[in-house]
Amino acid sequence: MPGSIPTPLSASTASFRACSRSARRLASWTIAVLALLVIWSAPTHAAGSLKDYLAGTKPGELIQGGDRYGEIEGVPPLAPIYSGSRKIGYAYLNTDFSNAVGYSGKPIRILVGIDPAGIIRGIKLVEHKEPIVLIGIPQAKVVAALNSLIGKDLSRVAAGAEQLPQVDIVSGATVTVLVMSDSVVRSAVKLIRSNRLGATSSTATPVAQTLVKKPDLSKSEIRDWTSLLGDGSIRSLRLTVGEVSDAFAQAGRPEASAKAETTNPGDRFIELYVAPVSVPTIGRSLLGDAGYERLQKKLKPGQQAIVVAGDGAYSFKGSGYVRGGIFDRIELLQDGQGVRFRDRNHTRLGDLAAKGAPSLREIALLSVPDEFSLDLTEPWELQLLVQRSYGARDKAVLPFNVGYTLPDRYLSVEQPIQEALKPSLHRTAPTISTSAEASAAAVPDEEPLWMKIWRLDTVSVVITAAALVVLTAIFFFQNWLLRRPRLFAWVRRGFLVFTLVWLGWYANAQLSVVNVLTFINSLITGFSWEFFLSAPLIFLLWAAVAAGLLFWGRGPFCGWLCPFGALQELTNNLAQWLKVPQITLPFGLHERLWPIKYVIFLGLFGLSLYSVGLAETYAEVEPFKTAITLKFAREWPFVIFALAILVAGLFIERFYCRYLCPLGAALAIPGRIRMFEWLKRYPDCGSPCQRCAKECPVQAIHPEGQINVNECIYCMHCQELYHDDHRCPHMIQVRLKREKFEALSSPSSRGKGPVKPVIAFKGKPIEQSSPVPSSTT
Repeated sequence: MPGSIPTPLSASTASFRACSRSARRLASWTIAVLALLVIWSAPTHAAGSLKDYLAGTKPGELIQGGDRYGEIEGVPPLAPIYSGSRKIGYAYLNTDFSNAVGYSGKPIRILVGIDPAGIIRGIKLVEHKEPIVLIGIPQAKVVAALNSLIGKDLSRVAAGAEQLPQVDIVSGATVTVLVMSDSVVRSAVKLIRSNRLGATSSTATPVAQTLVKKPDLSKSEIRDWTSLLGDGSIRSLRLTVGEVSDAFAQAGRPEASAKAETTNPGDRFIELYVAPVSVPTIGRSLLGDAGYERLQKKLKPGQQAIVVAGDGAYSFKGSGYVRGGIFDRIELLQDGQGVRFRDRNHTRLGDLAAKGAPSLREIALLSVPDEFSLDLTEPWELQLLVQRSYGARDKAVLPFNVGYTLPDRYLSVEQPIQEALKPSLHRTAPTISTSAEASAAAVPDEEPLWMKIWRLDTVSVVITAAALVVLTAIFFFQNWLLRRPRLFAWVRRGFLVFTLVWLGWYANAQLSVVNVLTFINSLITGFSWEFFLSAPLIFLLWAAVAAGLLFWGRGPFCGWLCPFGALQELTNNLAQWLKVPQITLPFGLHERLWPIKYVIFLGLFGLSLYSVGLAETYAEVEPFKTAITLKFAREWPFVIFALAILVAGLFIERFYCRYLCPLGAALAIPGRIRMFEWLKRYPDCGSPCQRCAKECPVQAIHPEGQINVNECIYCMHCQELYHDDHRCPHMIQVRLKREKFEALSSPSSRGKGPVKPVIAFKGKPIEQSSPVPSSTT
């Protein structure tokens, strides 16, 4: 006000504002540095050429006895290796011939030495951005696994006489090793078949066929499950636990054979089904008319799609695609080449439309990646890699193949391609297009895929929705509950147990910062509601979080709906009950530590602009996957990290939530737009009373009395104190005044008039109406 005299700031207030300014400066500098790093790093990852990598590699490292390189020739480039004047082989770069994208979303570049007979003679890893190798697994261990390909005769693989060779899996780097080995083998097979090596006699040019087989796209009917299975339209693989254990024993891996998934050898290990759904009859039968039409709109010309479905103790999906986006347990093979599917090729299906189809736990619709041309007229295979861990970091792998040949009923035989290629193309293209358009017009619009998934998860959706309704009621009627602290304590602990056990460990509905990064990336690259609706519980929780941000900020999720947060709080409650000493950090230090989680989030966000896959890998800073999704059944470094955070939480309540959680930071930023202030304060909160600030479980209350809603988990402990007239000094004064007023205005006092003095005689009180002894007058 004009003319008012400004009062000097207290030391704590000055410190508070100084810390706030420091935090803002730190965040600003972090954003600026990350932006510069993203801009700067983009051009530094331009693909290196074969010549660049050969400059740092001696010929003898790729083929023993090599002393010089010849002139690089051809496209893709190939460098001859000489020993004196004799040509002993060639050097090439794997990425020039095949795709080799790993976890990071960046190519893994490997120099390969191969002799004229098609035998691998040397391998050198020259460039990669795989974080799991950079920060965790020793590179020497990965290279050692890859070196098992040295000496392999891939000319026999190129001729179709042998299956693709398998390398030993490195636990913790499964996907990386598989991508590396696949790229080396596929590139070598492609080079051998190009006849550029000059001495590979085993890959003779095939005899020209007189007839050309093509999928007959004009045939389209609906068939039931039994008939599809009976004529080979659907192929299957059935294994018991005992059969898999015997296979490991015969392969010389008794330690893996002893680690069976169940105790009963007769239990079903896996029941796997495979079918190409880009064939009209098979596709319409398994996907339904509307599902098949959606698939056709999604596929590019010439692209194929398959359905893989399974049930049993073993999952054909595994968890690799969750971490790095690659399905590491299945591979599509044809003619000596193979390809693995990524998460972008995958659509989850709730059920199969064919009449009589069994209910299967996992059903995946997989579009064949662009770089792999699947010819449905030729035999192909789906390879299932069975992985068994038998030590802290040891894993054994066995391949099982499901062979597939498209039945003749789906094929049409045409004239030789040399004679009839152009006329047949001109004749069939309009027919196919017209047929597709007519069928699309005739097909009624069936329910979308996400609706089927929601229908299958009806029970889980109802339970989750009911829990959200209960939580909303708790928030809206918090004053009534908080006046009954004992009831509120049971309600809160009960809800946290539900969040941990059912929402987390059972339903695996743990939100993650990866969801935030994926959402932001989808807004940039192309948003699809169907993608987000395909996970009902995750969608419900995010919808609730979005609504909660408008009303209460990040608190509803962090304090009530986060399974890992619930695990931290419940374990800390147990620690307090066991008298474990609690550590309270000085508020100044606490203020300087909580910005760490914002820096972590900004770092992950910056990485996601460069590579979502790389950001997802570094998002392992969240222990959610280890502690909640995988229930600690994971490699020991991840388990130790998660346990270390929980142990720290025994002494500092919600240690991870306070200082390290990037998801909490991501939610706090939009949480500033909340529309209401639900947390009540008294004028004397903070000065002189410090009770709420001292008892806040996450130190979200400044000593001056302000509540930092960005750090508040909405446990409502301060509001419980706000209503407690035996612990809150303000309420104690109110209660004493009320009791005094009630005493003065009670009916007994009003009925008897003024209070009569008590007269004592010889130390004993006597009634005023009694005769007073003369000695007292």
